[in-house]
Amino acid sequence: MKLFFFITNSPEVTFSRVLLKIHKVKYSLTQDTEKKIEAFELWLYRRILKIPWTHKITNVEVLRRMNTAPELLKTVKCRKLQYLGHIMRNKERYNLLQQILQGKINSARGPGRRRISWLSNLRRWLGMSSAGLFRDAVNKVRIAVLIANIRNG
Repeated sequence: MKLFFFITNSPEVTFSRVLLKIHKVKYSLTQDTEKKIEAFELWLYRRILKIPWTHKITNVEVLRRMNTAPELLKTVKCRKLQYLGHIMRNKERYNLLQQILQGKINSARGPGRRRISWLSNLRRWLGMSSAGLFRDAVNKVRIAVLIANIRNG
């Protein structure tokens, strides 16, 4: 996963605005990667506020000064959920991808520990089963409600 950021000065905002672009949201995120995304967001906020590391300002204080909550990981979660809805609603276009996500392709499993799947992230974040996710992803209203719940906390 590559994280790119661009800082632009805007006259109507007192601090620099951060435009962030996350490549490859299709990857599965480990808990370590989630922590790195949160740390990256706080690092950006510290750069915007020009806080040196020697001041020992806590993360809570940085968020209070920015008057915001951590939102980068929420954005990643929303995009993954939107992509799942897009895949599940277009049967003729993403038929192979749907079969892969639903586990309908039989093959021999490789040795070793199972990798974290793309779908397991969504199951863990939402606390739902795969069947429930697929059922809700087909319905635009239900997927919009799930996305709104993630955005609101």
